[in-house]
Amino acid sequence: MTPTPIKDFQDTLWKAADKLRGSMDASQYKDIVLGLVFLKYVTDAFDARRQELRAELEEEGATEEETLEELEDRDAYLEKNVFWVAPKARWDYLQRHSKGKTSDAGGEFKAIGKLIDEAAETLMADNPSLEGTLPHNYNSESVDQRRLGELVDLFSTTRFTAEGPERARDLLGEVYEYFLARFASAEGKRGGEFYTPRPVVRTLVEILEPTEGRVYDPCCGSGGMFVQAEKFLEAHDRDPSAIAIYGQELNERTWRMARMNLAIHALSAKGLGERWGDTFARDIHPGVEMDYVLANPPFNIKDWVRNTDDTRWMYGVPPEKNANFGWMQHIISKLSPQGEAGVVMANGTMTSNTSGEGEIRKNMLEDDIVSCVITLPAQLFRATGIPVCVWFFAG
Repeated sequence: MTPTPIKDFQDTLWKAADKLRGSMDASQYKDIVLGLVFLKYVTDAFDARRQELRAELEEEGATEEETLEELEDRDAYLEKNVFWVAPKARWDYLQRHSKGKTSDAGGEFKAIGKLIDEAAETLMADNPSLEGTLPHNYNSESVDQRRLGELVDLFSTTRFTAEGPERARDLLGEVYEYFLARFASAEGKRGGEFYTPRPVVRTLVEILEPTEGRVYDPCCGSGGMFVQAEKFLEAHDRDPSAIAIYGQELNERTWRMARMNLAIHALSAKGLGERWGDTFARDIHPGVEMDYVLANPPFNIKDWVRNTDDTRWMYGVPPEKNANFGWMQHIISKLSPQGEAGVVMANGTMTSNTSGEGEIRKNMLEDDIVSCVITLPAQLFRATGIPVCVWFFAG
């Protein structure tokens, strides 16, 4: 098969990014690269709006002085759902100083990592919806500043926005998802904590067909379920704003990735809450009924928060050392009267009778809450050899 231009492009970026890894922890390396990709995209989207704004002003006969003043009006960007990027947070500024710079006062030298940290902090301060999203550890001792500068230079040769019928974010969305998949593969079992293979996500979405209402994922990882739901709407000429996203994620770094992923795809991250958190310990969406639930919970979790008096255990108290039926009952408890859910689970959930699981399963079936169960082909998940299935529920 002949590689496609986008595949060649992705591979080139990956090889360059991989040089940066050095002795860094895999999770830190992932944060740094994805954060850098996001910073580049934000500036590209900002520049595209800036060019559009300049053309509008020229058509209106504005003077150059008036034009320059209007180009720095942040409201002109925010009203088009484009993040405001201050001058020292813009990519061209970082590119000019990819080998570092002397401070404006002519004294202290700032490495490129320090400049990127400052850019990330400025971007988050200017755009409250991004608060707590971007990493700002580019200036740490574990980051090779020379290679970081080289990566900035490489990214500078590529625009992460597309012309023509494709929306501006499409290219970056592909790159971001490609990087997520590569990082998940590199991290093995840990990678499964933030990434669900795209064919599995697509299967859930195509079966449930989320066209409008609230879409929920109680263990949302990097937000892949939400992104695929948006792609489904686009493919069927439906308005993406017809769905409202609700999610929760336990891991701080993964929660940040999800917020970036949603921003890249122009989806609101408000429904992910103000911070990460344990769904079992504290549901951040209490009392909110969901129309669609798409989830791939971690399998067979032994260390989890279980309250035996929890009202979610309507079919029976889940075992203390396995959260599988805890996840399923939590999801069922969130469904609206007409709600539907698709949940990826270990195959063992179909047959296990350990610690009351058989009784819980029997009660679920007798209540007619289970629509069907589909077994999936082996080896879909590189991180685990556990065979998997998908449970579908209808409220």
